[in-house]
Amino acid sequence: MTDALELLADARRMSAWLVEIRRSIHMYPELGLEETVTADLIEARLTGMGVEHARAGTAVVGLVSGARQGKTVALRADIDALPMLEATGVEYASKRAGLMHACGHDAHATILLGAARWFAEHRAEIAGNVKLLFQPAEETVGGAETMIAGGCMENPHVDYVLGLHVMPYLPVGRIETRKGALNGSSTLIDIVIRGKSCHAAYPETGVDAIMIAGQVVTALQSLVSRYASPLDAAVLTIGTIEGGTVRNIVADEVRMKATLRTTDDSVRDKLLDRAKALVEGLASSFGGSGAVDIGYGYKALVNDPEVVDVVAAAADEILGPGSVAWKEKPSMGVEDFSFFCGARAGAFYHLGCGNEARGIVSPLHSAGFDIDEACLPLGVAMQVAATLRLLEKA
Repeated sequence: MTDALELLADARRMSAWLVEIRRSIHMYPELGLEETVTADLIEARLTGMGVEHARAGTAVVGLVSGARQGKTVALRADIDALPMLEATGVEYASKRAGLMHACGHDAHATILLGAARWFAEHRAEIAGNVKLLFQPAEETVGGAETMIAGGCMENPHVDYVLGLHVMPYLPVGRIETRKGALNGSSTLIDIVIRGKSCHAAYPETGVDAIMIAGQVVTALQSLVSRYASPLDAAVLTIGTIEGGTVRNIVADEVRMKATLRTTDDSVRDKLLDRAKALVEGLASSFGGSGAVDIGYGYKALVNDPEVVDVVAAAADEILGPGSVAWKEKPSMGVEDFSFFCGARAGAFYHLGCGNEARGIVSPLHSAGFDIDEACLPLGVAMQVAATLRLLEKA
């Protein structure tokens, strides 16, 4: 196995190169499925390294084959930005008004290019393959699922998959992860309540959809507290409600949009069944009708415990003992790396990018978000070290 200090030194020698790439991507952010300039940059860098690659839309898949046969490990980086106006004031701030890399995907892509460079330079020492997955549209439609459907986990067959996300509440030099569920799933629920319109002076001649909707909203709030164990993670949110036309007419239709977030598919399915029964039953009991339409969004991100152990061991070597913060509970925010983890044994972890002394503490998805770029070589070294361990895993 490559010496950890030597690997870390290799990554740190890339620092200026990594910063230049990260800032180039940062200045020209692109929304999901529109990342053409970013994909062009990635392809140009891979070509310069002599790394074979293929592109579909804005997704780029690279492959570094070692000198000897062995397992295949995939490394993923998302590459899309957010529709936000940047307010960092840094010299490398976004040059595209209303667009910003406010979630650190510029750093993720840079770290993956750094790992690609290391493996390309050391392929003679490697047994196995390293796949490089540059994924579009994490923030929107979920580019991971599309890439998997397109065959990115085959030819060669991927055995393990790793991903990371920069995290500003962690200082540079620390990582955070957990075994099992790290992020929840998100399920979209669209509800329609139908009644019968009438004049407000004669309510007995109609069926008030707004009144029924009020009962439904109240009843839905009891689902998590009464149909899920207190030990299960679940949250139901009704985000929008629309209905009615004018103040003196009883509404004949109300539409609601909600999300259900859980970390367990069986809990999700049970709550969805109860929500459907509740909406239909309550509406019918008042003389109306109710319908529920379900849209399955991102899956729960469930880390493989053995692969997490590999990541933690790599952190002990690269960052030092005690560098792993073990997350007590999963986040109910979603992350479409979940599809990769669902396809293969994998692990996702958070890489510290914060620096309180320099004021780099703004949260993800905020106009002031930035990273301490000292995290970039550490991310490269972490991904390489964990990959080497997985390639050598029995």
